[in-house]
Amino acid sequence: MSRGERVSVTGIISSSMRDNYGAYGVDEYYRRVGQTYRNPHYPGIRQCLFALFNRWWQMEQPIITKAERTLALFDMACGIGEATLAFIEWCKTGKRLFEEQSNPVSDTPARPRRKGQIIPLPLGTDFPTPSVMAADPYTSVAYQDRVSLPCSALSFSDIAEGALPAQVFKLWKEPTDIDLNDEHNSGSLTSGTGSPDEESASSQRIDFIVCSFALHLLETPSGLFSLLWELSLKARWLIILAPHKKPELKNGWGWTKWNIVEWQECSITAHEGELLYDRVHCRIYRSVNV
Repeated sequence: MSRGERVSVTGIISSSMRDNYGAYGVDEYYRRVGQTYRNPHYPGIRQCLFALFNRWWQMEQPIITKAERTLALFDMACGIGEATLAFIEWCKTGKRLFEEQSNPVSDTPARPRRKGQIIPLPLGTDFPTPSVMAADPYTSVAYQDRVSLPCSALSFSDIAEGALPAQVFKLWKEPTDIDLNDEHNSGSLTSGTGSPDEESASSQRIDFIVCSFALHLLETPSGLFSLLWELSLKARWLIILAPHKKPELKNGWGWTKWNIVEWQECSITAHEGELLYDRVHCRIYRSVNV
């Protein structure tokens, strides 16, 4: 099983990922379906990231707001942008909730909430300006169609050799630029956020690297080590989303395991403090080099 049961929507290729890889191999399979597949696990991805970002902001806010005014996310092996869309929605909703709390309207009806739904925390004026970069060697076109942002075609091996997407896009210039009344994520960054600013990725430290349903495609320990060590030199946090607990990271690869619940370092092999929503596992690691 790989890439997290991402399923082709063409109806031509089997919905069994094991059968697909056996028949075509990983590279050829994604060349065939790169512009058409959908990940049926998006609800779990969204819940995991909302819960994680809420906890991160709750615990790191005093440090973040004093240190810098930007927040960069790298959606690595981004698929059609599941992690990007969740991040954008979390930022936009948090800004809207803060605005509603700051300027309450008595006759505004309460918004209905589904049972078990995770709501983003209100994000005030001290929230850093968020930005996004993305890469996927197979689905860059599908990502651009879904998210309305360019996507690099960099592979894991390219990134392990030091490459990063050439561009990073700010989600808004100032907090007031965002459309706080747009409660629904339309799947387009430019809908309700204005025209993103563009700048060089090499000029900005990465706060979060998210790898959703893809990192276990690296089957050799040497390949996984090369990628993770290189990333540990450039990013503060690594978020791994998967339908299982693979891959298993090792000490000395540039990262320490982080207990999300206790918000502290834990054993690299520990599973306490991980998140699990709708059969999606979420783990986070902190760089030892940044």
